[in-house]
Amino acid sequence: MSSHPDTPPPLTDFEDLAAAALAIIPDELRRHLEGVVIRVSDFADAEILADMGLESPFDLLGLYQGVSLDRKSVAATPTDVDMIFLYRRPILEYWFETGETLAAVVRHVLIHEIGHHFGFSDVDMHRIEADTGVSADGTD
Repeated sequence: MSSHPDTPPPLTDFEDLAAAALAIIPDELRRHLEGVVIRVSDFADAEILADMGLESPFDLLGLYQGVSLDRKSVAATPTDVDMIFLYRRPILEYWFETGETLAAVVRHVLIHEIGHHFGFSDVDMHRIEADTGVSADGTD
């Protein structure tokens, strides 16, 4: 999927790419993802975009919705499912603009959102990338 097709890949291809990216997460981390639902949608809904102060639906590639592990209480009863959303159309636009493989873009966005599940901020993730010399998608 490194070349750009005439028609964009369907949602099912994104689900397959997300499943492949999830499979490379180390077991000791992946076990903390049990119960996290991964969804692929074309765009974030208008309410999410408004809440985040975004003007364009193309500004959001993915979103973690839930209570991060660092804020969960073992005594609390979960009231909602933790979810990671991958937004297909913005990811496709980013893919076209960067020339990266679609698998690499999906992997990067998924790993970034998993980072939020673990309680990492965007600043934390950028610092980790800078300190290690490896981006969140595992490339140098």
